[in-house]
Amino acid sequence: MKENQPLLESYKLEELTLENRVVMAPMTRNRAENKENAPTSLHAEYYKQRSGAGLIITEGSQISERAVGYINTPGIYTAAQTEGWKNVTSAVHEEGGKIFIQLWHCGRMSHPKFHDGDKPLAPSAVNPNAQSFTPDGFEDTVEPKAMTIVEIKETIQEFKKAAQNAKEAGFDGVEIHSSNGYLIHQFFNKNANTRTDEYGGSIPNRARFFFDVIDAINEVWDETRIGVRLNPSLHEAFGITATEETIPTFDYIVEKLNAYNLAYLHLSEPFTDVSKVEFLVTDIAKHFRPIYKGTLMINGGFDHEKGNKIIKDGHADLVAYGKLYVSNPDLAKRFEKNAELNKWNEDTFYTQGAKGYTDYPVLKKEPVGE
Repeated sequence: MKENQPLLESYKLEELTLENRVVMAPMTRNRAENKENAPTSLHAEYYKQRSGAGLIITEGSQISERAVGYINTPGIYTAAQTEGWKNVTSAVHEEGGKIFIQLWHCGRMSHPKFHDGDKPLAPSAVNPNAQSFTPDGFEDTVEPKAMTIVEIKETIQEFKKAAQNAKEAGFDGVEIHSSNGYLIHQFFNKNANTRTDEYGGSIPNRARFFFDVIDAINEVWDETRIGVRLNPSLHEAFGITATEETIPTFDYIVEKLNAYNLAYLHLSEPFTDVSKVEFLVTDIAKHFRPIYKGTLMINGGFDHEKGNKIIKDGHADLVAYGKLYVSNPDLAKRFEKNAELNKWNEDTFYTQGAKGYTDYPVLKKEPVGE
């Protein structure tokens, strides 16, 4: 029941009221299997089913052709894609839900097969030595092309245009994907960013691209409708190897974010065991809560009990759930009823079609009255 469940309390993001603090995390699902890479009626059904979340954050949606890094992911840079997303937002709003779109640029976590044989763009020509999900399966990444200043400025404008498209599509706001080893995170990391101009070298310089993107999107959206996602202790995953400057870099970024009145700061707990890496933080929410003065959302390995506890302890305001939302479209309702949770099927996370996407069962509705 709702009593003693902080997760089920409403929460205000300025003038936007969330019915609860259970957030659907952004998750790549690879269902845009069409020439346009546009959302379809299947996407609308998927997100509609999950509109009981206090807030839905969509899967990463690429901001341009140059931003693509995986097959069958929906974009937000063409009219067809914008129209497809419009159907999604309408479906969610009809159910009383709230939905932000995650704006995404993969940077070097891509492959020439997505770019007519050209190398993907990145801060510097440093191969992440990872894999990209191409039309021919998982393939090794290549050395990317170091972005020119002109290409950096163009990419900032691509973020802005995608944000404008998101507004036209009816979203309640946008989340900037500055996490998980993708383009913006690559600028933060000293191993990925070896530039010597104003976008490299010092911590403020490596953070400059990120804040330029926020400022550009702020020309389209009010700050209170812009969220950002960071993964401070990412290490040996998504091509990122942390350094002794990693946490000081994120301390600087998070402190500087206090100058903005953002919708939220979305943080991830470590994806890998970093307990033996002395210069990284193992408890992200506790570390950054005293630094950040705004709404803090946390993600990564939370269940029902841990979600309630971290809010009750004051270390976070919102909790984002990923895999649990894959298999439990009515997750917030299940938390309210303390109901059993469906198990997810990892084999269908990145396949196509309805299987493992819109076919997970929901709780039966209780009869009204006698």
